Amino acid sequence: MTKPQPDTSETPGNLLAPEPAVRSGALIGYARVSTSGQLLDRQQHALGEAGCLRVFADKLSGKNADRPELAACLDYLRPGDTLVVPSLDRLSRSLADLIGIVGTLRRQGVGFKSLHEALDTTTPGGRLVFHVFAALAEFSVISTRRDGHLPEVRVAA
Repeated sequence: MTKPQPDTSETPGNLLAPEPAVRSGALIGYARVSTSGQLLDRQQHALGEAGCLRVFADKLSGKNADRPELAACLDYLRPGDTLVVPSLDRLSRSLADLIGIVGTLRRQGVGFKSLHEALDTTTPGGRLVFHVFAALAEFSVISTRRDGHLPEVRVAA
């Protein structure tokens, strides 16, 4: 038996690795509103309609890194489960954070699904779209680093 090459889809934790055709676990939801005055009803209803067996919910700003219900949700998920969110902005406020969370889920054998964006990383098309997001984010970081080191251009008077 040969050892997988470093850049193949068989590499453990590779985000492009194939997923099982049928997930055996549960759909687990996560909802968030930014203030205690906002209602979670619509998000919780959408997650229930999507088939979520359990829904975790925070009433905190997405900028707050300490979201206890998100932490509890991530701890609750098991291999084969799928984390479902009403929309991407309910899980994360930045693309880098989103990519990090979904990458961690992937390494743990957990799928990810966003209802509003119709993004489902348990399907080949969903993984492709997610990888486009990741590539754009990486390109943005590379461009920022490159542009930050360009010499200043001065216009002669």
